[in-house]
This record gives sequence, structure tokens and C-alpha cells, in this order.
Amino acid sequence: MPWLTPVLEHFGQALDQGRLPHASLVTGERGVGKRQLAERIAALLVCDRRAPGSRAACGECRQCRLVAGESHPDIRVYQPEKSRMIRIDQVRALSQFAVASPQVAGVKVAILDRADQLNINAANALLKTLEEPAADVVLLLLQETGRPVLPTIRSRCRVLPVATPGAEAATAWLAAELADREPAPDTDRQALALHLAGGAPRLAVELLDSEFLMQRDTALEAFRQFMKGAITVAAAARAFRELGHEATLNLMEGWASDLARVMAGGEARDPGIAEVVRYLATANPPWRVQQLVDAIRDSRRALVNNVSPELETDRLLVQWRRLMPVRKRAAG
Repeated sequence: MPWLTPVLEHFGQALDQGRLPHASLVTGERGVGKRQLAERIAALLVCDRRAPGSRAACGECRQCRLVAGESHPDIRVYQPEKSRMIRIDQVRALSQFAVASPQVAGVKVAILDRADQLNINAANALLKTLEEPAADVVLLLLQETGRPVLPTIRSRCRVLPVATPGAEAATAWLAAELADREPAPDTDRQALALHLAGGAPRLAVELLDSEFLMQRDTALEAFRQFMKGAITVAAAARAFRELGHEATLNLMEGWASDLARVMAGGEARDPGIAEVVRYLATANPPWRVQQLVDAIRDSRRALVNNVSPELETDRLLVQWRRLMPVRKRAAG
């Protein structure tokens, strides 16, 4: 993943110069490789034989063998488990790990995957560790772009942004990653996965490895039929249920962006929705699209609460249907 190299270089320079921050906030789009970057940094930090100026662990020392076996006691990962949020008991465990002595390495590394999903109590508990860091611990907090963390947490970290690679680099990497697959997905399917992943290559691989594209095709057809009035909102919502609520929001957000793009004289990036958004673009003013985008964002913010995904999907589908010309809606 060559797009990670500039960030790793920046971190390595700080390490070489003795300016290693006790906490870093690694930010970037989902699927761009933040977790892989954090794991490379952790391996670099515990390695016993890292050569000066090197940006990679040696891969041979005892520390590296433990890392390779995913059993290094001085590297811990904390992430949402059964809920969408990171809970306070997980942060308390992190805090205990931070103040304990390293077991086999000279430093401890805690990776907090999805720092943007800390609940308020967990976030406040983490602040105590950030305010009084132990000298032998490095914290790597991962944040998805567009998902906020508390300003008090952000201000205590060095921010390391991971840029999404350009289309050419992402396409080349994805093709190389899939070259040995039997059968390899065709280029159109790869391009669609990369689009739906927002240009993030690792997420594109995940989409191709799962049933997501098939489920998306089913949801898209149900959406088309619903917009024509051929099926009920309940029937359309069932097709989206297999995707999951967050994936549904991502999909609808992309469609809304395509609608705005077509209204501005551009082309839809998702070929499957192109015909629908071209039709809607001729029948709606731009402010109606903004209302739709606001509704999708409201639904995304509601993810942290105990909302009903089914009801939220119903609500958004109805919002989409309101973009149809009145005579078409009446006919349905």
C-alpha cells in the first residue's frame, strides 16, 4: 500500500529524532489501511533490531516473531465488540495496560481502532490516560474521516492523516491484489467495488470478498421498483436489510451525491443509479437534494442511539420517493 509510505516516513523521522509523540490520531477514510498502518508502526516500535532510518521491522527478532504470531503481550488492540461503541470498561483495561510495565519489549503500544466510536464515558476516561501518559507507552487512535472525536482528545494527539490514493494508483493496487484470484473479478466489477468503497482499496477488496455487491444489486433493483411505485416501502426496505444500516446509508449517500452531480451537469459515478438520478434531476430543484442529504446525515448521527434501522430505512425511502413527480407518485 504505497500511499501509506508518507505517513510511515513521517512517523519514522519522529522516532529517529527522539520526538515520538505519546499519542497519535491516525485519520482517513474507511478501508484506506489505517489499521494496517498502525500495526506496522507497532511492529516497528517493539522491534529489537530496527536499523537506524529503517521504516520496517526486521521480521526476525523475538519481538517480530511474537508480532507475526499475533501474540505480542505489549501490543494491544481495543475496538467496538458487541455494540457499535467502545465501552468504558475497554478504556479502563487500556488505562491499566498503559501504566503496567512492558512484559518483553521496551515499549507498549495500544491501538484504539475507531476512536470516533467512544461513548462519552469512555472518551472522558481516555482523557485521563492522554493527560498523564506513561513514558513507555504509545497510543495509536484510529478515526474515520467525517466521524468526530472530542476536541479535547484530538488536541492531545499528533494527527497523522492518511490520504486516499488517486484513482489510478488505487485501481492498479486493486488489480494486483486480485490478480491471483480464481476467477478474478472482471474490471467493471472491480471499478464498481472501488467506487462503492469511496476509492479506498482495502475496503474494495472486502466488498468483493463478501456478498455485498450481490446484496447491493438486489437493493438497487428494489429501489428502482419502489421509485416506480411497483412495490411497497416495506418490501423495498427488506432488500436493504441484508446490507445493514450503515452500508445502506453509505449507498444512499452515494446516490444523493450522484443526483447532485447530475444536477450540476456531471455524470453519475454509480452506473446502476444513473438512469434514476437523471430522471430525478429534471424534476427537482437542488435544495430538495440537500434535504435528502440532511436526512441521511441525521440517520447516520442516530446510529449512536437505539434507533430502529428498519424505521430509518423506511423514512429515507419515503424521502427519496418524494422526489418523484406528483403524477408518477399518484400512479404508483
